[in-house]
Order: sequence, then structure tokens, then C-alpha cells
Amino acid sequence: MNADIQKDTELIRNYDANGVSCVELLPGVVDSPFKAYKYNLKKGSRVSPQQYSDKAVAFIFGKGNGYIADFEGGFVIDRLCFYAPDFDNSKYSIHAVSDLDFVMCVSDMNDYDRERASESRVHLPFFRRIDQCYRYEQYCKTEGTESRSILFGDCGRLGKITMGYSYSKDIAGSSGTIEKGHREVHQFNYAIGEDCDFLMVVEGESNRIFRHTEGDWSFVTAGLDHYLISCPGKAVRYVWVELYTSEHGIY
Repeated sequence: MNADIQKDTELIRNYDANGVSCVELLPGVVDSPFKAYKYNLKKGSRVSPQQYSDKAVAFIFGKGNGYIADFEGGFVIDRLCFYAPDFDNSKYSIHAVSDLDFVMCVSDMNDYDRERASESRVHLPFFRRIDQCYRYEQYCKTEGTESRSILFGDCGRLGKITMGYSYSKDIAGSSGTIEKGHREVHQFNYAIGEDCDFLMVVEGESNRIFRHTEGDWSFVTAGLDHYLISCPGKAVRYVWVELYTSEHGIY
């Protein structure tokens, strides 16, 4: 499949006795060792997600308030923020102060990824609020777009995962991103914020237009041009997750 979307409003949540729901997003959409899960926690609940010794894990906290308790003392979730645990080297738990929504990305690591990580990698556990992520400019974004890097480069990425953020408000006509396809990366998009309402148009999917609102999760296969354009008066606001398909990822 070239592209697909999981609408948040159509997601079937099955809360357990502890007030926690976990659903896999777009299962099987790529033939690769990558999975994404949508967690919904009711106010006052907590969860300790599965830990891995050999997989890269990254969380995107998109809605609600809470905190993460781990061996470095914990982190407050009070806006869009990101967390990556230190594999299975220490326990951690996620607590919901209000209803809390987040996505957990899990990716296998090959020998190359492990070798690079042993040489140099981002410090784990990793935590950043969106305002702590540095801004950058990119030719494919319309004027006034705010772009931020979350995880990127051999010292920053986790396994085959890189992450970033894009925000563009429609002021006079459509705004957003006009991207050339990347031959070596699949791209996932997590729509963020009540004001987001945008369309994704993908090369080769001319009969399908993917409309995103808050909480939606979409996919574009490697190599296809795609456009993320705001609806009138609305915003393009999303976190992108790129998954490298090549053996070595970034050279």
C-alpha cells in the first residue's frame, strides 16, 4: 500500500480495568520491523509499556497532562513532548494527570545500528518538550512554517527512526509542505492540536485524499511525492516519523 490513514475518531479503544487502552496503528502497512501503538489513559491511570533490550522506542505525547517516572527523577508532560527510554536498563512508568493520549513507536535495530549506537548516540533516557527542539528552515515548506528537529542524524536517531515537527497556519490560501519522496525513508505523520485540519495528497493515490484532524496517524511509502496542505483557516500541525529502509540508514 502506498499510503493510508488511521482516523482517531474511528479507533476502537478497549480500556482495561486500570483505565488504559492500547491499539496498534495501521498494522502491516509496511513490511518492516516497525510498529506504532496508540495509548489512551484515563485520568489517574498509569502504565509501564513493554521494554526491549534490542529495539528502539520513542514516544510522542500529543494530548493531555501527566508525567514519566524513571530513574533520572521523572519528566512533566504538559505540552507536546517526546521521550525515549534507556532500552530495558531501567524501569519507567507513565502517569495520567488528565486524560492522556500518546503514540509509542517501536523499531528493530540491526548490527549497523547497534555498532553506531555503541560509538555515539543520543543520551538515554531522552526527553524534550517541543520548545526545546531546535528550529530549522526547509525549502519544501511554505513561508512562515515552523519546523523543529526532534531526533536526527547518527548521534540523534534511534535505530532507523528520525523525528521532526512541522506547523503552518493558513493565513492567505493553502499553506504547508510540498515534499519530494525520499527513496530511503517511509514517513508517518501524527496530527497534533485542536486547530489542525489538513489534506495529504500522495503521488499515485489520485483518487484518495487523506484529511487529517487531531490524533490521526498516516503513512506514505518511501519514494512518493506528497503534499500536506491546510484546509481554509486551519493549520497543518504534525509530528513526522521517518523510518529508514536501507541497511545503513544515514551515511
